[in-house]
Amino acid sequence: MMKTQFFSSKYIILSLFLVFIIGASLIVPDDYKINENTRVNKLLATLGIPAVDHFPKTDIFGVSAKRGKAIVHDGFSSRPGGGTTRRQSKHFVCTSCHNVEREDPDLRISDPQARLEYTNKKGLPFLQATSLYGAVNRDSFYNGDYYKKYGDLVIPARGDIREAIQLCAVECAQGRKLKKWELESILAYLWTIDLKLKDLNLNGSEIAFIEKAAKNKTKKDSAATIILSKYKKSSPATFGTAQDSKEAVAQLEGNPDNGKLIYDNSCMHCHNDRRYSFYSLDYDKLTFKHLEKKAHTYGNHSIYQVARFGIYSKSGKRSYMPQYPMEKMSDQQLADLHSFIKQQAAG
Repeated sequence: MMKTQFFSSKYIILSLFLVFIIGASLIVPDDYKINENTRVNKLLATLGIPAVDHFPKTDIFGVSAKRGKAIVHDGFSSRPGGGTTRRQSKHFVCTSCHNVEREDPDLRISDPQARLEYTNKKGLPFLQATSLYGAVNRDSFYNGDYYKKYGDLVIPARGDIREAIQLCAVECAQGRKLKKWELESILAYLWTIDLKLKDLNLNGSEIAFIEKAAKNKTKKDSAATIILSKYKKSSPATFGTAQDSKEAVAQLEGNPDNGKLIYDNSCMHCHNDRRYSFYSLDYDKLTFKHLEKKAHTYGNHSIYQVARFGIYSKSGKRSYMPQYPMEKMSDQQLADLHSFIKQQAAG
């Protein structure tokens, strides 16, 4: 009996201790300050907004952000038991189609021209897929017209980042399914490139209001609303058609200087020396003459066809080209690209 009472008292004391520790971790100190590197997810949690359920399962053997980064950038990593893994894909790595830095000047808006100018200044490519930077701050994936491409495969992926990563690995990268420790390692890495306060373009009064709300536990909902209004929690995707774009471009005036940015930062990213493609692009005049000749055709060398439909994989060649949603390349940008090609072909 005494032994039972002893253990009961012991567990009561332990429980009270845990409650104290957890409670103490939730207390916001009087000198609480936020700065440009404050993590958005952590700040929202302080304001009472439940954290997104994207945290890695670090109890799985081998999980590490370092390995996740290697898989994202290189396609393989060190193996927990020694040695290296097989390449996840023979054709692509994550950075073939995704940046890993912020690529939009205003995270509230999906503006392809603003993105082109912003990425060009930062020395980043202009890509079809959404940046992995801030991916863990989103709650929806493979949105909009991606259902037209992948069908029911997008249903489990839309609300589950793990399913989205696996869909990207198998279907988009045309590679093998990730092992559990690889998947969780990628998630761990993605948490190193989550959104920070500096990404939200908050003004001074907004920062002061949010800091006061977090410190005093007052007007937390209003503060959280300000934060959540500063970035999209999903990336829209609208697929166009080659014919519609051709008709739209016919009514537009192209800017060859802007077209050069697209050619350099997008086309050449994959096609320069066949980096991720079977077709090589360069600055030879004959290359531009060929592109101009094929522009209004319906083949794989038409800029309109490949931009709006991509290029499908062939038997024995699983590599392919993904299309550009309208939010990633506008008709005006296609007009600019075509005008640059014409200029180079005639020059």
